[in-house]
Amino acid sequence: MSSKKTIFLKILKYIGITVVSLLAFMFIAPYIFADKINAEIKKTANQKLNAKLDYSESNVSFFNHFPSLTVSLENFRLNGSAPFQNEKLITAKEIAFGIDVPSLLFGKSVNIDKIFLSNADINIQVNQEGFANYNVYKSEKTKTTEKEGDNSLKLEKIEINNSKIIYDDLSTKLHFDIFGFNYLGKGDLSKAIFDLSSKAQISKLNLLYDNEPYLMNKKVNASLITKVNVNSLSFIFQQNDLKINNLVVDFKGKFDFLKEGYNMDFLLKTTNSKLNDFFTAFPPKFITWLDKTQLTGNTNFNLALKGKYIASQNIAPNLSLDFKVKDGSVNYNQSPATISNLNVDFSTELPSLNPDLLIVDLKNLSLNIDKETLKAKLYSTGTEVLNIDAALQSKIDLEKLNRALGIPDLEIKGILITDGTAKGKFDKKNGLFPVTNAVINLNNGYLKTKYYPNPITDISVVSTVSNPKGTFDNLKVVLQPAQFTFEGNPVFVKANLNNFDNLSYDINAKGTLDIGKIYQVFSQKGLEVNGFIKADLALKGKQSDAEKGNYSKLKNSGTLEIKNIELASKYLPKKFLVREGIFKFNNDKMLFNTFLASYGQSDFKLNGYLQNVFNFIAAKDGVLHGSFSLSSKYINADEFMSNTMVATPETESKTSTENTNTTTETGVIVVPPNLDLRFRANAQKVDFNGLTLKNAKGSLKMKNGLLSMQNTGFDLIGCTVTMNATYKSVNSKNALFEYQIKANEFDIKRAYNEVKIFREMASAAEKAQGIISLDYLLKGRLNQNMEPVFPSLSGNGVVSIKNVKMYGMKMFNSVAKKTDKESIKNPELNQVDIKSSVKNNIITIERFKFKFAGFRPRIEGTTSLDGRLNLKMRLGLPPLGILGIPLTITGNKDNPKIKVGRKTEDLEETKDSIQ
Repeated sequence: MSSKKTIFLKILKYIGITVVSLLAFMFIAPYIFADKINAEIKKTANQKLNAKLDYSESNVSFFNHFPSLTVSLENFRLNGSAPFQNEKLITAKEIAFGIDVPSLLFGKSVNIDKIFLSNADINIQVNQEGFANYNVYKSEKTKTTEKEGDNSLKLEKIEINNSKIIYDDLSTKLHFDIFGFNYLGKGDLSKAIFDLSSKAQISKLNLLYDNEPYLMNKKVNASLITKVNVNSLSFIFQQNDLKINNLVVDFKGKFDFLKEGYNMDFLLKTTNSKLNDFFTAFPPKFITWLDKTQLTGNTNFNLALKGKYIASQNIAPNLSLDFKVKDGSVNYNQSPATISNLNVDFSTELPSLNPDLLIVDLKNLSLNIDKETLKAKLYSTGTEVLNIDAALQSKIDLEKLNRALGIPDLEIKGILITDGTAKGKFDKKNGLFPVTNAVINLNNGYLKTKYYPNPITDISVVSTVSNPKGTFDNLKVVLQPAQFTFEGNPVFVKANLNNFDNLSYDINAKGTLDIGKIYQVFSQKGLEVNGFIKADLALKGKQSDAEKGNYSKLKNSGTLEIKNIELASKYLPKKFLVREGIFKFNNDKMLFNTFLASYGQSDFKLNGYLQNVFNFIAAKDGVLHGSFSLSSKYINADEFMSNTMVATPETESKTSTENTNTTTETGVIVVPPNLDLRFRANAQKVDFNGLTLKNAKGSLKMKNGLLSMQNTGFDLIGCTVTMNATYKSVNSKNALFEYQIKANEFDIKRAYNEVKIFREMASAAEKAQGIISLDYLLKGRLNQNMEPVFPSLSGNGVVSIKNVKMYGMKMFNSVAKKTDKESIKNPELNQVDIKSSVKNNIITIERFKFKFAGFRPRIEGTTSLDGRLNLKMRLGLPPLGILGIPLTITGNKDNPKIKVGRKTEDLEETKDSIQ
């Protein structure tokens, strides 16, 4: 017993010594090897990373992540790779690197075999060109030999706790947020190719595409085995079991990082899952619905994404989806009726993510409600040109269907009976329409939304659509009849439409519609449209008769009364409000009877007619004709300038989905090309681009996108102006103009102060006073702000000077100083005609003479629109100007340079230098 006791005590002694030694080593070693470890960390960062790494201080310890010896870097920051090198990729209060102790004691280099990351923010970004910020790791080139110490990064474990990841890819419009991310990954990460076994948990996952939420606040649990190729940045997902809320998903695939994009081959599928579990992974708006809904049945779901995505080369992968539901049922909120025998077999393909190549295959959609049924199938290819094979058959109570599905904020009733097929090609350009035979009937219909307290009732529709030969000219639509009642007002419509290549129409409509209230039935809160339409119409005719002018064959009659109707057009930035007016239909004409309208600050009173209205509506190239008399108290023409909403990111690298600013870019006034309208206008006041025109009268014509004005007169800066002009928009940013203007005896000082283009083209008139007249032809281009582009201007004309005094003009001051003739400083001009022309940013002034204080100056040459001078001047001396001083004037209007003598620069060379 004594011997055994002694042995036991010795064992305890040695164990104690060993433990004390280990503890001592664990306390002392970090201090001994701290410098070596820190140096190795910096060396590894320099060798392995091509991004900026920073931290405030380091701490070496066995106890932070026991039993691993770790070096912890506090306030850790790692920036991204180019072009995001100045922005953060990873920030963390602490990141710890596990140290391989044997390599620390006996090796020439220190091996890092673990990484611990806690409470980190990981910010992954990809710009619109496909360049990402995560390419911070330097890939290894293939080596035939490896020297000891060359590789000090031999990771075996990665552990991430309670971290956040934000992924924002502008090239794919994909964004997701991961909160409460916990991850444990194990494998020999030091190898070029290795298997990574990992477990991941996410407390909240948000996924958005093009700013639309698809997954919000989802919990995820994952067990993954991934083969990683570090050199090629390739990932092969071999065994990956995911659980998104209650839905178990199998995920396999491959993902390669390319220089400007990705190469991917993903397959996400769930097999024989419960339909209820499937919906737990849906967007948030479905979850509230799911809480009150009983779902049964099984579902299979496959989603595949395969191919390269390189945004700069417009290369995109192929997307395919397959979804099946078998023997399902739906009952919302214990509805009396249950949707049963729900079967869905749906698949779709989107090659190269190109909508024009879209394939939709709904092999079967069928359901029962009590003894009523609905069956549908659809196969289609393309979007611009559609190939369709579809069938729909139903006899169903919409009220039962609505209650069983629990469609929010919508109450519908009525018996819907449909029986139809469509097969063939829809190609509007070539006049093709699928072979169709369909009947659509609705009896005792009822519609009510949460946006308006009263329903639309007594809805009745009896309609047929037929097309036996598959062309537009064989298409026939019969509405016989349709009716509904809203706010006590019944509305009746009967229509018979044939041959959509040469539309033959027979339409009768009668009733009163309160547009504002109808809009509220469907509208979101905060949007308001007011007005009503009262119709009593009988319209009958053919499109070809309207085109050819066979107006006697058209039988259009009746009235259409409107009040407070807002009209919107893609060509106008504001809405056009028709306060009141009565349309009277007489064959081809739609007569306007005292229309009162407004647009922004502008008001209008219209009388006249439109012609070819039905052809204009039915035909893509139909032209609307018309003639009107227009009067107005005030027109603000600047409000007709088009605008374009442009989304510009604050910076390329912002990750929040809200980091996009929307700005408004202005554009020129766009004249639609399919209008042939004439106006006789009379406006008391018109504001346009800084000008105020009063008592404007004239004729205006719009045709083929060209706006022309003839014999237009108005009062401007106290004088009478007459003008002929043309205007044509090239696109939303550019327009061409030409006008000839005559202005008699206007105040030059007032013109300089009030007319911007005069101030810019006649900058020398800044301090002039007196009366002049103008007769000028000018043409050129306007920019998106409706301002003239000076290099594009060309024209010619005459400025007639009646009595003008030039005060403080620097050119004459310099001439007076150079010639010692003080009296020439402030010359007076009287009864002088100055002829000039404009081209290529240069104003060429023809020779002109004038008399002043005994002097007889003569001037000719060029000036530029930015004030540069190249003039020749002869200063004729008293008494008769026989003797004179030749001068050349260069420089600019603010700093003219005067030379005495005949020698001057070549005018064409000066023009080139000014340009």
